[in-house]
Amino acid sequence: MNHKEIQKAIEQGETALGVEFGSTRIKAVLIGPGHEPLASGSYDWENRYENGIWTYHLDDVWLGLQESYRELSAAVLEKYGISLRRVGAIGFSAMMHGYLPFDQDGNLLAPFRTWRNTITGQAAEQLTELFQFNIPQRWSIAHLYQALLNREAHVKDIHHLTTLAGYVHWKLTGHKVLGVGEASGMFPIDSQTLNYDERMLALFNERIASENLPWKLQDILPRVLLAGEAAGVLTAEGAALIDPTGNLQAGIPLCPPEGDAGTGMVATNSVAERTGNVSAGTSVFAMIVLEKALSKLYPEIDMVTTPAGKPVAMVHSNNCTSDLNAWVELFQEFTRVLGVEVEQSRLFEVLYQQALAGEADAGGLLAYNYLSGEHITHLEEGRPLFVRTPESRFTLANFMRAHLFSALGALKIGLDILFEQEQVQIDQILGHGGFFKTKGVGQRLMAAAMNVPVSVMETAGEGGAWGIALLAAYMLRKGENESLENYLANAVFAGAKGTTITPDPDDVAGFAAFMERYKKGLIIERTAVEALR
Repeated sequence: MNHKEIQKAIEQGETALGVEFGSTRIKAVLIGPGHEPLASGSYDWENRYENGIWTYHLDDVWLGLQESYRELSAAVLEKYGISLRRVGAIGFSAMMHGYLPFDQDGNLLAPFRTWRNTITGQAAEQLTELFQFNIPQRWSIAHLYQALLNREAHVKDIHHLTTLAGYVHWKLTGHKVLGVGEASGMFPIDSQTLNYDERMLALFNERIASENLPWKLQDILPRVLLAGEAAGVLTAEGAALIDPTGNLQAGIPLCPPEGDAGTGMVATNSVAERTGNVSAGTSVFAMIVLEKALSKLYPEIDMVTTPAGKPVAMVHSNNCTSDLNAWVELFQEFTRVLGVEVEQSRLFEVLYQQALAGEADAGGLLAYNYLSGEHITHLEEGRPLFVRTPESRFTLANFMRAHLFSALGALKIGLDILFEQEQVQIDQILGHGGFFKTKGVGQRLMAAAMNVPVSVMETAGEGGAWGIALLAAYMLRKGENESLENYLANAVFAGAKGTTITPDPDDVAGFAAFMERYKKGLIIERTAVEALR
């Protein structure tokens, strides 16, 4: 589209706005009729560790939304000379899972408990046994049941339980709904009915019957919607929450709110069978769309869905780049002490590229990037560690390679279950997130870890905010009876550019050697957790 066509599209509302609340950044993206990003805005934020809980304050949710939208609006005005007043549709996405319980007056009953918390082990274990279905610690139902087991007084007052994406959507539209992909991280979804599993709802209600609570579980969960379905419109109060200047008009339709797993699938065109994607940032998770159900329950594998309801095997690791980032910050501090100014992006690029010059197995070095607990390796707390023997080759290249390998270590343990034990077949993996930002490095090492080709699209940098904007745009054309897979393949990604890296045999062998060391060394990590409390 040329400049005038873009201006006309913005003026006539032929656009879609997507906003995603990520772990470290809130990002807003406005896309045009051709699905290309027209403008964006962002706001950096961080989780807080307060009273033993990883949390975000809800005031920061609205401040971040307003700031990212303000930045986006300013970009629209600067680039196209138009004051943004309306868009065709809006979608909101956020980190999946967690716990946001509200009373009948809309008051938050407990601090927001994010996906990062590993404090629900007892509940997750009991519910997994009850349902014969894996319930991870970060799922909303695990948090709810753990609060009940802990005899937390607020449980009896719950009127509505939701996720971060569901909370934002509810406040902007008045509708207590979730997209099916996001809902599948609250409570198991029946792949036939595309709704909460009735058998498991009944089992849960029976389990808690003696508590004499004034609610049944289905009464407090959000209503489940599929991609393309209408999910309400922006109210006047909601418009003011996004844009306090009063420019943004009410009445804009919203698509179902989704989780970052679902928007990652959409943003990488990974919603069809035999496709998969890896989102690698603060945490890392792989999503594989299955051709058939797994043969049995695996505690390391979560079963969720695409935004259209197809079953997905999800391997989620709490820790990915946080420890890597800390090391890069240390190196930056060193450059400043030397009186040398190096932009952080350049430092990341140089250090990541060093990893490609390292020995295939990282020279005998070992690292654990566990800033928080890691359920795949059964650790409720984390202690970042770097370990070497006197014989290890301690070079910068090997050091960086070991830390990049470590970012994928727990993920690899989960993926081996799918690929080796369940013989799951995939044609290609699409990568997105900060781990892939330095061209060719994270992509090559991910290919070594998974032993499948890894592709990164040029649009991958737009991430989940673009993905939820695409879901908003899809809602506008759902009347054409087009499946989500066909819409993405034909209308969005046809002719899309990207790069693919196939696994290098030496890298694959080197990563395998590192993983042998990694598994044997887990006792060191467990001992550190016990010793350093």
